[in-house]
Amino acid sequence: MWLPILTLLAALGSGLMAGLFFAFSSFVMTALAKLPAEQGIAAMNSINVTILNFSFSLAFFGTAAICVVLGVVSVMRWGESGSLALLAGSVLFLVGTIIVTMVFNVPLNDTLAAISPTSAEGASAWTTYLNDWLPWNHVRTVANFAALAAFIFAFAQQSQA
Repeated sequence: MWLPILTLLAALGSGLMAGLFFAFSSFVMTALAKLPAEQGIAAMNSINVTILNFSFSLAFFGTAAICVVLGVVSVMRWGESGSLALLAGSVLFLVGTIIVTMVFNVPLNDTLAAISPTSAEGASAWTTYLNDWLPWNHVRTVANFAALAAFIFAFAQQSQA
């Protein structure tokens, strides 16, 4: 009974993160890019500080923890219905969200935070940031939608078993 609940929670977490990253990919970053560099940098730095709150951490790290459990369970129950989908969803979330965020997006955020928005290098840094950050956010968006689909499929398989 606990496996379908964890699978549903992983699907919900993946869906929440997919929606967040989709918003940034589809309109938030476009809106920020239209601002003068000084304002765009200040707004993005504010977002990067503000997002570190309980609800985001629960969705981001809570889903990651569930994915670790589901990944292990999927290997332990490899022959059972939905195991491959569980593993796929877990890997997609952990690699496409956690690893991409930590290896690519967070360092870019840290670099942006270290730049004075009013400095001469600010405009150039802002352009570089937008060009480098957004493609990795697209990866996170697609990975989360794919993880969501995998978890929904796994949940359906578990319900039929």
